Amino acid sequence: RTRSALSMTDSGASDKEIKVGVIGCGRIGIVHLGAITKAPNVRPVIVSNPTVSKAEKAASDFGVPRFTGDAMEVITDPEVDAVWICSPSQYHAEQIKACAVNGKHVFCEKPLATDLAETVEAINACNEAGVKLMTGLQRRFDPNFKRVKDAVVGGEVGETIMIKLCSRDPSPPPFEYVKGGGGIFADMAVHDLDMSRFLAGEDPLEILALGSCHIDKSIEKLDGSEKFDTASCMVKYPNGVQAMIDVCRQSSYGYDQRAEVLGTKGMIQTDNVYPNTAKIYKNDFTGNADMPYDFFLSRYNEAYVEETIKFCESLVNDSAVPCTGADGLIALIMALAADKSAEEQRWVKFNEVVTEVYCANPTSCDVMAQSDVLPEGFRPVDDPRDLLLPDVDEQKADQGGLMSAIKNFMK
Repeated sequence: RTRSALSMTDSGASDKEIKVGVIGCGRIGIVHLGAITKAPNVRPVIVSNPTVSKAEKAASDFGVPRFTGDAMEVITDPEVDAVWICSPSQYHAEQIKACAVNGKHVFCEKPLATDLAETVEAINACNEAGVKLMTGLQRRFDPNFKRVKDAVVGGEVGETIMIKLCSRDPSPPPFEYVKGGGGIFADMAVHDLDMSRFLAGEDPLEILALGSCHIDKSIEKLDGSEKFDTASCMVKYPNGVQAMIDVCRQSSYGYDQRAEVLGTKGMIQTDNVYPNTAKIYKNDFTGNADMPYDFFLSRYNEAYVEETIKFCESLVNDSAVPCTGADGLIALIMALAADKSAEEQRWVKFNEVVTEVYCANPTSCDVMAQSDVLPEGFRPVDDPRDLLLPDVDEQKADQGGLMSAIKNFMK
């Protein structure tokens, strides 16, 4: 196994220039590439895209010396210390594992993989190799949501009582996107589920979810939660804290992304983000002159840039990754539990999802259906810490326990 040129034990790591490669030169890849060029002590050296002309243009636009149509050329490049994976979701797990084998640190857009077993395998591959892995859950880095988090942590609103989140897209995606996309909870609500955990500062206990179809009736024939364009979730947290989430694939008035936390001393909430602060006053209308942003890259551009810079800082300074592989795993578990709840019309404990995972070893896992013949010696676990090896930051800190960020999760 080849180790990265970036030594995790080098006391002079903060003076080292980190060289990175980017896989995927679509919209997200370009946003991250632009942010990488702004980060201190970090330099992109190679980019890839299956349509080579896109990689060539990205390299030209951002001054990257090399481009290719083959992602493995980025992963195996001896000059590269870290790889940004911005490819389609179905390639994430394979590319994460390849990065681990080649000693490359990894930033990966959510999801880390398309199913639970592959997610565990991909995380463990990085943890076993001793490379950093960051999950791209960009809303954690949005200044509006971060201000709410700061108010909760700082006690400005007292003890948390209730959390409310809504996520409504300007228009529904095409049928081809929805089919095979994993359903509304894994594809869309996963951001809000993760944000509820981020704001609660606790690990969730159980969930009740339901879905329906109001916008595009053509998707009603699809399986599972792919047939929903509208959904609601209620999540129980310790100490009686409740989180309520609603999502819809169409909002006639623009991108609607709001958060609210009610506490014992007050309440804090965010508004939507507009292109400008101008307001118009007429005899038949008073309000914002323009609609909220109607595209996720416009709405969250600052957040994408910030998360990229934060990972660059963790590489340069050898500091802890701000959004770990474990965070990505828990977000997926929450989405899968929501799916199960909507399908079975009942409250679902999150550990019900975890107990379905069987790992013959840390990087060889399967999801066991109730009808499966269980492997000899299989002992289900209900704590995800028992599925993961300690990550590189935990190893370095010699914390002893696994996944301290999710201690007591799902008991």
